[in-house]
Amino acid sequence: MNFQESAEKLSAIGFDFYRRGWVLGTSGNFSSIVSRKPLKICITASGNEKGALDESNFLTVDENGALTSGDGKPSAETLLHLTIYRLRENSGAILHTHSVWGTILSDVFFERGAIEIEGYEMLKGLAGVTTHEHHERLPVIENSQDYVALSHVVENTLRENPAAHGVYLCRHGLYTWGESIAEAKRHVEIFEFLFEVLGRSTK
Repeated sequence: MNFQESAEKLSAIGFDFYRRGWVLGTSGNFSSIVSRKPLKICITASGNEKGALDESNFLTVDENGALTSGDGKPSAETLLHLTIYRLRENSGAILHTHSVWGTILSDVFFERGAIEIEGYEMLKGLAGVTTHEHHERLPVIENSQDYVALSHVVENTLRENPAAHGVYLCRHGLYTWGESIAEAKRHVEIFEFLFEVLGRSTK
């Protein structure tokens, strides 16, 4: 997918997720791959409201996170996107959201190391899952403003949890991915449904 197509699709997702309360204010960031060799991604610039995105709010960066086109500053979390792309080679898009239910659960389950979900039909919306009996373990890791160090933690977490469809930064937000922008969007929708169900039923 080229830069313009990526920016258009991610802008539409920003409006939709803002409307649902998953990326209020300037929270969250989105990206998709525009070239694999060499790696180049389209990513939201820092500091923009996700409910009012357009092409001008997106940049392209290379495999080192260096700006290659666009105006503005790459998200501080660009390193996390690049780490995920390297470890999840089939991923074509990454979406990062900040929802109320997810944030609450990340706090509740932090000491356990993961939000664990099983037995729900909606789990079948995650790529490769064919039964509600699936056990999804969504790792929860401590948040940090040191994104170099945090990227190493994310890398280790992904290596230790090869079946995970996402990771959660405690009291921060969800990172999930998919082979396409559409699949990544579906994963956010599935997780957010399950977060609310779990949150409402957790005592």
